[in-house]
Amino acid sequence: MVLRILDRFEEILLSFLIASAVVLIFVAVAHRYSIGVAADFLSWARANNYPELQAYARSFYRWLASINLTWAQEACIYLFVWMAKFGAAYGVRIGIHVGVDVLVERMSPRNQRLMIIIAFLACILFTAIVAWIGADFVWHISKTGQISADLEMPMWIVYLAVPLGSALMCFRFVQAMWLYLTTGTIVHHDHGHVDGMEEAEEFR
Repeated sequence: MVLRILDRFEEILLSFLIASAVVLIFVAVAHRYSIGVAADFLSWARANNYPELQAYARSFYRWLASINLTWAQEACIYLFVWMAKFGAAYGVRIGIHVGVDVLVERMSPRNQRLMIIIAFLACILFTAIVAWIGADFVWHISKTGQISADLEMPMWIVYLAVPLGSALMCFRFVQAMWLYLTTGTIVHHDHGHVDGMEEAEEFR
């Protein structure tokens, strides 16, 4: 039950981060383009001596220019940082990470099992170390009161993605190793598989 909640939370968080970044980028680009169009329209109205259109274009331009979206780029960068860290953990969960197994495939079954376990342990150790160092870094940053340039939010919140994402990734590696030890199965994602296709085939 707890694992199901964690899986669902992970999916919702990634969906929220992706949707937020896409919407924010779209709004920022549309805003920047609209300012350019309004400036061109104002220049055209001035050149062709249309006072009423000039007044309308000037007010519209000023209204657009008053909307401050300078923070959008910084926000998108932070969203992508969180997306990358938790996306990496999700990748471990579904087995989407690339692995080089040319040497392992040439080994005997016993040596293959040993090498796979060593690889899992190395991944667990590495992500655990990153989570520990990241947590220590976040703790020290929180003491400095450092804030971001545009959003003016505490930087420890931004850097919190490192320990949290690495800890979740470490947990996913533990899960994957336990699955391998108990069933002999390594989580692997089929890139040719499309979710929902089986259900569609059943209704044909």
